[in-house]
Amino acid sequence: QAQLVESGGGLVQAGGSLRISCAVSGRTYSSIGMGWFRQAPGKEREFVAAIGRLGFRTYYRESVKGRFTISRDDAKNTVYLEMTSLKPEDTALYYCAAERGYGSWNYQRPEEYAYWGQGTQVTVSS
Repeated sequence: QAQLVESGGGLVQAGGSLRISCAVSGRTYSSIGMGWFRQAPGKEREFVAAIGRLGFRTYYRESVKGRFTISRDDAKNTVYLEMTSLKPEDTALYYCAAERGYGSWNYQRPEEYAYWGQGTQVTVSS
């Protein structure tokens, strides 16, 4: 079973930048999609960004477009989320996830992902 481990979270001031990473072991994900989700206390888990196989396509939640960039390095089995111009509303526990690897892919839906990391906390102060 694949293991996903997020890292790089922390406390940052509003307007600052942060890059979080997701290291994958046990499998290679060069041919399937990867996604980032986040969840704040008392809130439902929500889609943030996704990247398709080989990095050909990327997708973003409207509120993070132009500020966040998702990328992947399949040689290192690592997915990144570069976050800039951070806002207090971005504060959440961020999870990475790996697509189930078969069928069609509705990247916004958590149900489309088979493997999840433990999450890394991102806190943006005002």
